[in-house]
Amino acid sequence: MKILPIITITDPLLKQTSVCIEEITKEIKILIENLKTTLYAHPRCVGIAAVQVGISQRIIVVDASQSSKENRNNGLLIMINPNIIYSSGKISSREGCLSIPDFVGNVVRKKKIEVEYTDINGKIQKLGTSGFEAIVIQHEIDHLDGKVFLDRVISLSTDVFRRQN
Repeated sequence: MKILPIITITDPLLKQTSVCIEEITKEIKILIENLKTTLYAHPRCVGIAAVQVGISQRIIVVDASQSSKENRNNGLLIMINPNIIYSSGKISSREGCLSIPDFVGNVVRKKKIEVEYTDINGKIQKLGTSGFEAIVIQHEIDHLDGKVFLDRVISLSTDVFRRQN
């Protein structure tokens, strides 16, 4: 499998809503494998959406276990056409993004979520999660809806910071 190039914030595709997948084809499965390879090729990366590699389809790959933060998580998650069907609470965290490589920002998200999605075998699944993993899933679903974390910060002047490497 190959590492796919990441598009950045200046690309207008990141502001468009991604298209639902009607059928899980061989091409979709190859894309998913390439997304996994791309995710794991970037240190500290915990999630990626297909749109971030220039493909406007509703697929996210999440692996919160890749974080150095201690967190409860479900390991590698492949979600096709994910939809948050329940959410509660609030949690604030500092987020970064492969598509916005030079900045991080403080974002408030839902603390607990339940997501319905299609797995790689075409079966509908539901997943309840909270904390860091819930944040990551919300961040990636935002990409599918044409949003980036900068759209969620309260103030661009006080809640966005240059990334420290």
